[in-house]
Amino acid sequence: MLRTASAVWRGGLKGGKGAVSTQSGVLRDTQYSFSTRFESGIGTNPEELIAAAHAGCFTMALSAQLGEANLTPDSLETTAEVKFEKTDDGFAITAIHLTTRARVPGASESAFETAAQNAKNGCPISKLFKGNTQITLDAKLI
Repeated sequence: MLRTASAVWRGGLKGGKGAVSTQSGVLRDTQYSFSTRFESGIGTNPEELIAAAHAGCFTMALSAQLGEANLTPDSLETTAEVKFEKTDDGFAITAIHLTTRARVPGASESAFETAAQNAKNGCPISKLFKGNTQITLDAKLI
């Protein structure tokens, strides 16, 4: 399986503008710039896209883990917060915090916690950052 996305940038770092597009067309010439990355400009940025990817990946992995425990969620809602900061080696993603709230009929706290930890550790986006970025999880049944 191969997925693609593309980016175009025109101009210098601070005054330039870019656009990202995805193979699926969900993002098509979506604007990004210095101000969308480091200030509060309108558009997206790489870290926001990573947060969306991680939230989606983890949530699907959690659904799979629950299924392996013969549990079917009514709903899983996840937010990913990506910490992007300047380090001695330049800018880096230093931490990602996942917060998920779940409605899972019949799930015990321990079964849910096991599924959530397995999903956090096994999701491909988590694996991508393993060893370089601290990934934390706040998972609760509601």
